[in-house]
Amino acid sequence: MQPSEYPDVRQGEGYAVGHLDDLGVGHGFRKVRKGLGVTAFGVNAIVMPPGYQTGFHYHDEQDELYFVHAGVMEIELGDGSVHPLPAGTFAHVEAHTLRRLRNVGEGDAIYLCAGGKDGYVGRDGKLPEGQERVSGPPGAAGAGPIES
Repeated sequence: MQPSEYPDVRQGEGYAVGHLDDLGVGHGFRKVRKGLGVTAFGVNAIVMPPGYQTGFHYHDEQDELYFVHAGVMEIELGDGSVHPLPAGTFAHVEAHTLRRLRNVGEGDAIYLCAGGKDGYVGRDGKLPEGQERVSGPPGAAGAGPIES
């Protein structure tokens, strides 16, 4: 990652933390992968103005997972189906499936698109030595109430 290209992204040994606005301004792609140094999968955030849509596309290898963070979108698929995607909605599309997204809301839509291939690596979360699992939300290693 080029620190001068994303000066507000905070980095340390093995991590990077940044806000959507740290990765760009205006409409279009925010390069999450490049800005935060993600190498294990593709990921971008897109800010789309109302009344805009992507072109139909598909991929040779990578599936995509979309998450609508803000706004009201819909996804049109190669079989002709159209599905509403209000904020908080996920959509998974396999690589070869035609898809396009459009912002059908009144304001900007913000969505995250993560792409990858070759499957799930399994549940490989580990607790640091000496830490014990405490009760918390299902699947959250070491989860529990915030200590004051």
